[in-house]
Amino acid sequence: MSMDRYPPIADHGLVGDLQCSALVSAQGVVDWFAAPRFDSPSIFAALLDHDRGGWFRFAPSRPEGTWKQLYYPDTAVLVTRFMSPDGVGEVLDWMPPDRSGSASARHRLVRCARAVRGTVDFALECRPRFDYGRAGHELTLGPEGAAFRSPGITAFLQGTFPLERDGLDVRGTVTLGAGETAVAVFTVDGPDATAPPPPTVPRTEEDLARTLDFWQDWVRDSRYRGRWPDMVHRAAITLKLLTYAPTGAPVAAATMGLPEQVGGERNWDYRYTWVRDGALSLRALLDLGFTEEATAFTHWLRARLMERLDQEGEALQIMYRVDGTPLDGEQILEHFEGYRGSSPVRVGNAAAGQLQLDIYGEALYGLSESRQIGIQADYAGWKAVSRTLDWLAENWDRPDEGIWETRGGRKDFTYSRVMCWAAFDRGLRLAREWSRPAHTALWTRARDTVMEQVMERAWNEKEKAYVQYYGGDVLDASLLLVPRVGFLGAKDPTWLSTLDAMGRTLVSDSLVYRYDPAASPDGLRGSEGTFSLCTFLYVDALARSGRLAEARYTFEKMHTYANHVGLFAEEVGPSGEQLGNFPQAFTHLSLIMAATTLDEALDGQRAPAGAPEPRP
Repeated sequence: MSMDRYPPIADHGLVGDLQCSALVSAQGVVDWFAAPRFDSPSIFAALLDHDRGGWFRFAPSRPEGTWKQLYYPDTAVLVTRFMSPDGVGEVLDWMPPDRSGSASARHRLVRCARAVRGTVDFALECRPRFDYGRAGHELTLGPEGAAFRSPGITAFLQGTFPLERDGLDVRGTVTLGAGETAVAVFTVDGPDATAPPPPTVPRTEEDLARTLDFWQDWVRDSRYRGRWPDMVHRAAITLKLLTYAPTGAPVAAATMGLPEQVGGERNWDYRYTWVRDGALSLRALLDLGFTEEATAFTHWLRARLMERLDQEGEALQIMYRVDGTPLDGEQILEHFEGYRGSSPVRVGNAAAGQLQLDIYGEALYGLSESRQIGIQADYAGWKAVSRTLDWLAENWDRPDEGIWETRGGRKDFTYSRVMCWAAFDRGLRLAREWSRPAHTALWTRARDTVMEQVMERAWNEKEKAYVQYYGGDVLDASLLLVPRVGFLGAKDPTWLSTLDAMGRTLVSDSLVYRYDPAASPDGLRGSEGTFSLCTFLYVDALARSGRLAEARYTFEKMHTYANHVGLFAEEVGPSGEQLGNFPQAFTHLSLIMAATTLDEALDGQRAPAGAPEPRP
C-alpha cells in the first residue's frame, strides 16, 4: 500500500446536485462519488481503496507543472487549473442542480476541459466500481459513448472526443489548442435507462451558465453583511450541497470511512441525517436568511416526531437516512484497505441504536428557532411535540452514550442533561407563545430538577469547571453550547471559570479538542485531532463572554486551516492536516454560527452599557 496513491483528504473540492455529490482532487481525479443519493453505494471510491474503489481522471496527460484548484465565485462549480511550459489548461466540474424537488434516478457529473493558453494534451480514464467495488459490470461502447451496466444501476460516459475500451473501463485522449473545449459527461441512471443525448460544447456551455446562475442567485439571497463574506458564503454553499433537496435533510458529511487518525479504527459513515446536526444547521441557515432550507428541515423533523406519535418508547432516533427511514446497522467492507491503510471501513452506522438524550434539546431548539419564519405547529404536530416532552420528563435521568457517540458504556453526561433542560425550556416557551395544551407543571418540574442536578453534580471543585459527566474530572467541549442555549449566562462566574479551564486543558494554539480520550476512555483505540466544530463553538462562547480579541484571533486563525477552496473536514491533525469525513456539515454550520455571533458582538462593543448580549 503506497501512501502517494492517496492524496491528502483536504486536497479536494466538492460538487453536487442537491441529491448526491462527488469529490474531485486537485489532480483532476474523481475519487469519491455515490449515487443516486448521498447514502447510496459508491461508484468511485479510490479514496478508500485505490485498486478496488474506482476512479475517474480527466487531466493533462503529463503531470509536469503547477496545479491549482478554486471555485468559480459564489458557486459550486469547481475549476482545476494546470499550468506547464507548454500551456495552461483547466477542467471545470459541476453537477447541474435538480430543481424539481423530487428524488431522481438520473444524475450528471459534467467535466469540461479547456486549453487557456498554448496546447494541452488531456487524458481521460474512467474506471467505475459499483456497490463499493463488490459488483461487476458489463460495458458496451458505441459511437455515442459507453454504457456501464451493473445490477440495479446504469452509468453512461459520453464525450465530444473519441473514447476507447480498456478492458471493462474506458479511456480517451484529446489535444486542445488555446480556446478549444472538450466535454465528458458521466450520467448515473436506473437499470433499464437509455443513454441521454451526447453532449455538445454549445449545450454544455448553456448548462454551465444555468448552473452558475442557480448558485449565484441563491447566494444573493443571503442577508449576511459581516466581516467574512467569502468564508461564510462558502460554508453556506457547502451546507446546501450536503442537503438532500427532496426531503430537506442535511447529511453530516459527503463521505464515509475517512479516518480521524490515519491507520486508526475511528472510520465512520457520515452520509446520514443526524437530528442534532440538522437542528443546528437550521439555526445557521436562519442566521443567513435562507428560510426555504430551514422550513424544509422543520417539516422533516416534524415528520419524524409524527411517526412515533402513538407508539411506545423513544420519540426520535439520533440519525436517519435522508428519506427519513431508519438505518439497518453497520457493516465492514473487508475488501477495502481503507484510506492509507485505515481500517475497518464501515458502511452504515451502529451509533443509530444508541441513546443520546441531548437530541431532544437540539430538536426543540430547532423547532423554537423556526418561529422566526412564522412556522407554528398544527395541532397534530404540537401533539407529537407534547408527547415527546412527556416521554422525556420520565426518561431524562438515564445514563446515555452522549453527543460523541462513545462506545465505552453509558454515563451521566452533563451535555445530555443540559440539552434536556433546553428541551423543556423551549417546549414551555412554545406552549405559552402558541397557546397550546401542555403538561406544563410536569415539564417545569423536570426542567428545574435538571438544572439543580447539573449545578450540584456536574461541577468539579478541583477543576473549577463543569465536567464531561457526573463524578468525573474530564473537560468536554460540547459544553461550549451552554451559553448559546441559555442554560447559564455567558458571564456567569461558574461558566467563565469553566471556559478558562477549557482554555488550559482542551485548547492547543487556538484549536480545540472535544475531550481527552486517554483521560475518558471511549471504547476505541487510538487518538484524534482537534475537532473543528469545537474550535468554532469556542469562538462563539468567547464572543458571548466578552473576550472579543481572543475570539476574533481564534476565528481568523482557524481560517488558515481551511483547505485551498475553503472547506473543512471533521478534525485538524497534529501536523495541521485535515482528518475525518469531508467536508463535514457540523464544522461549516458552526463556522456560520461563530461568524454571526462574533460580528454581532464586535458591532456592539461600542454600544451603550447594558446593551443585550448576542441572542441564543
